Amino acid sequence: MKISIASDHGGVDLKAALVEFLSGEGVQVEDAGPATRESCDYPDYAIKVAMAVAKGTSDFGVLICRSGIGMSMVANRFHGVRAAVCATVDGAVTTRQHNGANVLCLGADLISCDYAKEVLKAFISTPMDMSERHARRREKLERAQRLSDVSLLARADPEVFATIEAHTVQEDTEINLIASENFSSRACREAAGSVLMNKYAEGYPGRRWYSGCVPVDAAELMAIARAKELFGAEHANVQPHGGSAANMAVYFAVLNQGDTIMSMALDQGGHLSHGSPVNFSGKIYNIVSYTVDPKTEMLDYDTLERQAMEVRPKLLLVGASAYPRTIDFARVRKICDKAGCLMMVDMAHIAGLVAGGAHPSPVPYADFVTTTTHKTLGGPRGGMVLCKEKYAKAIDSAVFPGMQGGPLENIIAAKAVCFREWLNGDKAGYAAQVVKNCQVLCKTVQDRGYRIVSGGTDNHLFLIDVKATKGITGKDAAAALDAAGIVANKNTIPYDTESPFKTSGVRVGTASVTTRGMREAEMIKIGTWIADVLDDITNTVVQERVKREARELAIGFPAP
Repeated sequence: MKISIASDHGGVDLKAALVEFLSGEGVQVEDAGPATRESCDYPDYAIKVAMAVAKGTSDFGVLICRSGIGMSMVANRFHGVRAAVCATVDGAVTTRQHNGANVLCLGADLISCDYAKEVLKAFISTPMDMSERHARRREKLERAQRLSDVSLLARADPEVFATIEAHTVQEDTEINLIASENFSSRACREAAGSVLMNKYAEGYPGRRWYSGCVPVDAAELMAIARAKELFGAEHANVQPHGGSAANMAVYFAVLNQGDTIMSMALDQGGHLSHGSPVNFSGKIYNIVSYTVDPKTEMLDYDTLERQAMEVRPKLLLVGASAYPRTIDFARVRKICDKAGCLMMVDMAHIAGLVAGGAHPSPVPYADFVTTTTHKTLGGPRGGMVLCKEKYAKAIDSAVFPGMQGGPLENIIAAKAVCFREWLNGDKAGYAAQVVKNCQVLCKTVQDRGYRIVSGGTDNHLFLIDVKATKGITGKDAAAALDAAGIVANKNTIPYDTESPFKTSGVRVGTASVTTRGMREAEMIKIGTWIADVLDDITNTVVQERVKREARELAIGFPAP
């Protein structure tokens, strides 16, 4: 056991006595000061102890001032620290059992030295009560409804605070099935909102245009190393601001204006940045689209090969934003070799499944792999390029100075946090559960008579053909689900006869609900609710009932 202890000038004598007492009990003690009775500011010393407990380098903290109150106020500003002022043994036992207090605050003017030793001994020897009610309350104490993260805004900018509060409530009380969304961890959010946002860092680690980049260099190098380890990549560029920027970097690195890209058509499941005529990619490059098989609604690799041999593109791009099936990257590699073209994979949607081993990795096969870092990966909103080492210089030059200036080092640090969460086992089993949940949710809806594009799913999403099943549009279906507390999005389906603004389908994903801890039983409930609502999208009574039940379920599975 290790205990960090500090005081202000008014608590120095009691601190010295407690250090001697703890050492005599065989406890490792870190005395964080002060050493004399010279007047000092108590926050300076409380911060040292609180940080030691927050970082986990000390098991407990002890803080002493004349009343103990000022010290507790400082310590309790740190996440993971639960500081309690105790004047009795009973109080020390109770706060350990019920609150899980880990920092003991003592008032030197209010307690004798001998009794302080008894209080301290009771504090460090009492285990937490792990019963459900106390565990639940401690969890709520730590979360503070996630509003403690942004509480300064409540006065500094109440209008902006109101929007954050409203979104927090929405996340807490609704079922989010947007396939491209997820919940990031508090650690990711803290890195993203950190002081690293203040630093301009044009260039790359060790080669910046601005001075003062040593700390952000370290953060970016960590993100690069962790990305390479997580995905087995030869090179990683973590600076792109998003997935479209990552795709742009690859195009700029190896293509010239007018060069041919073969990619999945938008209405077949592709992405805007894969060549849509309204996107930069469709305006700069010659886009030849491929489609899924009209009968199976899945990729036909023989047909893809024949088309590639006819077109002879400079770049063949696979990956999608609404394709529910496993992609055979090894087969695509053979097609690219035969057609003499570069292979690019946009794995933005499936990156977390790849990281968790629930989908084959494209990295061994592709020349370039792009991704976002938020969707199934569950990190901050941002992008990344992975590539073979021989393309590293071209990719880095395309990102900076080719298309971006200063990178968002705070977001890059959050990316590093996300990659570490995958590497250290925090997300063990998550990817497989995302797929299991999606398949159960899909089957539940399918068993209610709804046509599912391609007949099912292999990954984190599926598409409901509401036009064929119920004669309604995806836009109207999504609106009805939204009114029932279930958030999904309208989506085109292969060979859609509706406009992209209305669509024939609804896209459903399970990354967010899996992050909340939901499993197969909850998917059956949600699938039943989806079918109940879509059976009659004008039935407001059903919508209100589902909204109540969905809220109850959501609250039982708190977002991180």
